[in-house]
Amino acid sequence: MIDLNAVYARHAHRFDRARAGGTMETPYLQAVTRLAPAPGKVLDVGCGSGEPIARYFVERGYHVTGVDWVNEMLDIARNRFPEMSWCQQDMRSLDFTEQFSIVVAWDSFFHLSPDEQRGMFEKFRRHTAPRGVLVFTSGVTEGEGVGGDLFGDLLYHASLDTAEYAQLLDDVGYEIVDHSVEDPQCGGRTIWTAQLREVSS
Repeated sequence: MIDLNAVYARHAHRFDRARAGGTMETPYLQAVTRLAPAPGKVLDVGCGSGEPIARYFVERGYHVTGVDWVNEMLDIARNRFPEMSWCQQDMRSLDFTEQFSIVVAWDSFFHLSPDEQRGMFEKFRRHTAPRGVLVFTSGVTEGEGVGGDLFGDLLYHASLDTAEYAQLLDDVGYEIVDHSVEDPQCGGRTIWTAQLREVSS
């Protein structure tokens, strides 16, 4: 069993330097901010050191709450953006009393097992404000694997099937706004953007 916490803790500063200044995510983040303009609150699930996702939102006037299990990553984020909120927490235990206009799980949610991923959609919905937006990265077909070398250490990744992700989003009340599969301009990532539907009165 791979200890992801230990792997990311060991490489926290190196990972931060590698991620700093990243721009490949920008088109997706721009689309999200058009759906849920600032000012607003962002929940960054698996925020790491705050680069480059949290930085993007901070610089555009959002208040970011970052959640990560790795203290070494959070220490970097706290030093970088002390006015934001940084919480050490396992995303599977996500339980804030507030809701957020944007919920992001970029390159983090896919470290959970398939069953754990299934359980996250209700948590995402509970933390998303009315007409709020969820954006996350995933795989394409159901399965689990070890790979994705991080500075010499292997990582665990898992995915559900594309159709199941779509069904889970629909089940908890999201409408899919965009689904980009293995975008070569974004490092081959598959990105989902979904917005909570209007609740009928």
